[in-house]
Amino acid sequence: MRLLFRLLVMGVGLGLLTGSMLRWFAPDVRRQTLRLPAWLERQVGIPSASTKDGTSTSTPQPKPVGKSFQPSTEIEALSSRWREIAATQKDLMASAYLLILDDGRYAQLNANRPMPAASSIKTPVLLASLERIDAQDLSWNEPLELTNDLVGGGAGWMASRPVGSRFPTYEVATEMIRISDNSATNLLIERAGGQQVVNERFRSLGLPATVINNWLPDLDGTNTTSAHDLSRSIALVDSGDLLSPRSRDLFRQVMETSVTNTLLPTGLMQGLGGAQGEPDSSLARKGYRVLNKTGDIGIAYADAGLIELPDGRRAVAGFLVKGPFNDPRSTNLIRAMAKAMAPHLQPVTAPFQAS
Repeated sequence: MRLLFRLLVMGVGLGLLTGSMLRWFAPDVRRQTLRLPAWLERQVGIPSASTKDGTSTSTPQPKPVGKSFQPSTEIEALSSRWREIAATQKDLMASAYLLILDDGRYAQLNANRPMPAASSIKTPVLLASLERIDAQDLSWNEPLELTNDLVGGGAGWMASRPVGSRFPTYEVATEMIRISDNSATNLLIERAGGQQVVNERFRSLGLPATVINNWLPDLDGTNTTSAHDLSRSIALVDSGDLLSPRSRDLFRQVMETSVTNTLLPTGLMQGLGGAQGEPDSSLARKGYRVLNKTGDIGIAYADAGLIELPDGRRAVAGFLVKGPFNDPRSTNLIRAMAKAMAPHLQPVTAPFQAS
């Protein structure tokens, strides 16, 4: 009886100790930032990654960045035209970038200037999440749990669901782009390693202006990006250097669900002389397609996307404007700059082949 009593006391004590440890380490386990001793990582074969302080983590090794993003010759006429357009609104801060992927021609206007990202930062977040899938650290149908600190107001419906609700990753990623759901974005940032880990990956991808400082919706504009970074993040995917073919397809499938097409697509449609009305349909009749993601926090607007041309070529473009709250001149400026691109995105005429 004495032995049984001691075993019972020991069992209760071990249970309390184990429960306390699990509660203590739960946030790190959920964020995938739990650090194991180096000797244990070697025992179980977990790949190590060095952090700034020289410690070891179990973060999957990302695929090296390729070299397909190669701007070569500046389209001086377009860069000059953008400067003229921006000069008409001197109190607005504008940034623009265009790269034609097939020949490297580009245009720029303050392209590397960090500016409030608003929801446009969701495109790089999607890229970082799909990298996790390629690293087999995340599954496309893995359920993600909504916690109090990840509930984001503003756009989206997930914030209205009870804390503890779970959503499959494919739904989270799609809603983040389709209707710009802020809670969905926070879920993916958290699952991709948290803000610090995701920011480090952005830097390694050559996106120095793209930084997450706060959870979405970030109405103060503390999260930043640039027109160049947004364009580069899309180009890295389309080049095939960064993601597997399957994840690249997922990226395109998700991006084409975006419902907001009033900025870049509308401006391009106007530049091509398209009929007024639904931009996507008007562009499609001319052989164009735009896969884009916008951003809007009142003081800043953004849009960036992949542009497919009728001759099979592709281009990437990004625009950001900062100005007074809800000033319509900001969105008009983006449309005007997108419209100015149209003459430089005309298809190469194909010769007629007689039968």
